[in-house]
Amino acid sequence: MVFRNWDKQLTEENLREQITKAQQAGKNAEATEPRAESMYYNQSEDLIVLEQKNGAIFCFPPSLAQDLEGASPEQFADVWLPPSGSSVHWESLEVDLGIPELVADIFGAKSWMGD
Repeated sequence: MVFRNWDKQLTEENLREQITKAQQAGKNAEATEPRAESMYYNQSEDLIVLEQKNGAIFCFPPSLAQDLEGASPEQFADVWLPPSGSSVHWESLEVDLGIPELVADIFGAKSWMGD
């Protein structure tokens, strides 16, 4: 078995260092990964529409995504995006999807997508 270095004593200094690294990683992700500004369901086209913070628009039919096929327009309207725009959540469907994954054509778990 491989374990991380858990014997390193947690100090205020190395905690600040870890926080700084995490903040930088967040800034890097914000600058390089797709982020959602808004998301909605276009019923007439049967498409989920993702408007990104960079102005790009990405659309996909719900049938492509795990656990979205067969959902009602009301369920699609129950959508939540965190301020970071890194993911999307449908409360009534109990579905969470990452925005970078969606844009990369990853519409669900690896096992669901069939590798």
